[in-house]
Amino acid sequence: MGDLSHDRRPPIVVPSSGVQLLPPAARFVLRGGAQVLRAAGEALGLQIPGDPCSSARREGRAALWLGPDEQQLLAPMAEGASVARSLQEKLAGLPCSLVDVSHRQVALEVSGPHAQTLLSVGCPLDLDVSAFPVGMCTRTVLGRAAVILWRTQAQTFQVEVGRSFADYASRLLAEAGRELAC
Repeated sequence: MGDLSHDRRPPIVVPSSGVQLLPPAARFVLRGGAQVLRAAGEALGLQIPGDPCSSARREGRAALWLGPDEQQLLAPMAEGASVARSLQEKLAGLPCSLVDVSHRQVALEVSGPHAQTLLSVGCPLDLDVSAFPVGMCTRTVLGRAAVILWRTQAQTFQVEVGRSFADYASRLLAEAGRELAC
């Protein structure tokens, strides 16, 4: 695992109504079977979901289901090194892959009464709460950027986007907000 304590300049993000850059987070991609998920859940202090497109979170930590054997694990950046150590200890000897991707991605929060409409400008999914309920997450696109979209509250989404695409994604959302007068 790399050193999670060093600072990086934040990506360029165009400020706009309803869109903000979230604080840096420790991010890990975990691949493995049910035994691996149980062990990682013990390390994180939460039950890692096994259902498609679901998530779990507790005390600032989260697990997002990305595929049958793939999860993205999130924790506050200040806890990154200790979470990494705990995961490594619990996963020792198990057939799995754990990769630190903390500095690969950033998170944008899209919130407010127009959040769903803003995201719909660049995302092909049906984002109505009946089709994309709170807690649901999936890989998708926002414009031409690959993202992980996670609905954290009824009117709040977290968009995990590659650091180099944060400017593009935020500009797309800002332009959508201007056009929609949000």
